[in-house]
Amino acid sequence: MTTTAARTVVLEATTWSARRAAHERRVDDWLAPHLARRQAGERHPVEDFLFTYYSHRPAQLRRWHPGAGVVLAGADADDFGRDYRHTSAGVALDTEAVRARRGDSIGWIRTLLTRTAGRTAQFGCFGMHEWAMVYRQTQQEVRHNAWPLRLSPEQTASTVERNGVRCSHFDAYRFFTAPARPLNLLNPTRESQHDLEQPGCLHGNMDLYKWAYKLSPLVPSELVAEAFALAREIRTLDMRASPYDLAALGYPPVRVETAAGRAEYAAAQRGFADRAAPLRERLVAALDTALAD
Repeated sequence: MTTTAARTVVLEATTWSARRAAHERRVDDWLAPHLARRQAGERHPVEDFLFTYYSHRPAQLRRWHPGAGVVLAGADADDFGRDYRHTSAGVALDTEAVRARRGDSIGWIRTLLTRTAGRTAQFGCFGMHEWAMVYRQTQQEVRHNAWPLRLSPEQTASTVERNGVRCSHFDAYRFFTAPARPLNLLNPTRESQHDLEQPGCLHGNMDLYKWAYKLSPLVPSELVAEAFALAREIRTLDMRASPYDLAALGYPPVRVETAAGRAEYAAAQRGFADRAAPLRERLVAALDTALAD
């Protein structure tokens, strides 16, 4: 590896080829079970979420990009896509073209990441967003109706009403049932996202994966994969703390309807926030490299 300018790193073919192969192997471990279920027409409420809720396709997640400020010696631009060009030292990302195509979205994402990082994390929601999504619904009406609820509809509603709802995340709030929305202390909108998102939120930290892939290929694929790995673990807690009974799938419940369960949830939430913070910083740093290129 050599440096040709303040922000440009040249990777030799053996180095970048090894990085690409390692990324593909890591992603294949996630993709294989999902693709097998898709082929069989089966659904998994936890493991398939990141492939169905988010718009990044499996092939896109598997494809490796070095990120901005990197030159690949001995590479062929055609192997990496339309955003790459040949230079005297090798193949590099045409960051100017990517920035022009993405328009204002890059700045919007950077502002969200930095403003979220600057806020104090909150850990008092106790996962009630998932409960608000089934509030006052029958088993047949709930989103994952192939899986039973742990409590009766009356007990579920009582849990929501007793604990309260403090959701700051618009993309969770928009799935609340109509009767649940007035119970929330906030009224999140897309327009207020920059003002409300905070670093303790499970869904906000899960969304680091979304912002990472939306910034691709400006950020390295290893960073996208790190965000995916974290989001996958967060989704597991999200559904273990949900009103669904997924014990048959190997997910014992975090019983947030009890004081012990709420404490367990908040402790796990803090751990995820601690792990998300450096990923958020790395995304901003990678983005700044791309903007300066």
